[in-house]
Amino acid sequence: MSRIFSGVQPSGNLHLGNYLGAIRNFVGLQDDYECIYCAVNMHAITVWQDPEALRNNTREVAAAYLAAGVDPKRSIIFAQSTVAAHAELAWIFNCVARLGWLNRMTQFKEKAGKNRENASVGLYAYPNLMAADIMVYKATHVPVGEDQKQHLELTRDIAQKFNNDYGTETFPLVEPLIFGAATRVMSLRDGSKKMSKSDPSDYSRITFTDDRDSIAKKLRKARTDADPLPETEEGLKDRPEAANLVGIYAALADLSKQEVLSEFAGAPFSTFKPALTDLAVEKFGPIGEEMKKLMADPAHVDAILKEGAERAAALAAPVLAEVKEVVGFIHP
Repeated sequence: MSRIFSGVQPSGNLHLGNYLGAIRNFVGLQDDYECIYCAVNMHAITVWQDPEALRNNTREVAAAYLAAGVDPKRSIIFAQSTVAAHAELAWIFNCVARLGWLNRMTQFKEKAGKNRENASVGLYAYPNLMAADIMVYKATHVPVGEDQKQHLELTRDIAQKFNNDYGTETFPLVEPLIFGAATRVMSLRDGSKKMSKSDPSDYSRITFTDDRDSIAKKLRKARTDADPLPETEEGLKDRPEAANLVGIYAALADLSKQEVLSEFAGAPFSTFKPALTDLAVEKFGPIGEEMKKLMADPAHVDAILKEGAERAAALAAPVLAEVKEVVGFIHP
């Protein structure tokens, strides 16, 4: 069976974009793949984190997986830092990847901003660790959003260069899995910006811990425009807020955007928003309620993370041993 690896960074305030863009898809993949899902807390510390908040946020990612329907018996759920093979392989990949490759990574430029000289080495080398996360399990597929495609291409480049340098076929060339509607969920206050935990307005996002009333209130206040919904997707061009809400409806209802427009063509937002609100409360509300229960029992979440780490380490160990042999390291 093909193997999936994916992870979510534990940086707090998981939101609807994380759910529709990633976590919801993790659930369905369990039927067709061997799945390994991680809270990537080593990636989180590429910028400073409050230690207690990081621990809590790592549990939050695990709780979100569980609340959304990831089965810890069928899939592996663990925290990245608890499997040392990730860091060991990342160092080897640091010696395979080229500076020129990392210099082209647009996410580093965006995150470092004008303060590039003060950015951490970890933030710069982040894609090499991401490659190690995937390759230490010889994963064949990774579900990614559009903004992670460049990093996945780098993973393929690193794997191919390692294989070429050492004359082996140690690593597979991983394939991306990119899903349909609403893989990129935008802010409810500004349809040109991605939904984000860092937005100063709480009304820009729907979080996993929002109750049903909060979900409804935020969608009622979501920015729209004055025109009715068009008949075709072409009519959403240059209407970012309208396109965003239609995309959210499509993803929650498992429909295409065109199917949603066919149902609501000509309708004003005073008709569409209540329908979207009812759908979001029905689909997303119970997940938030279950997540709150899980977060109230950290010992239960920790036990799942511990078992997942043991299973993940058992899969990673022979891969790392093979890599060390290929590289020429003396190892037990």
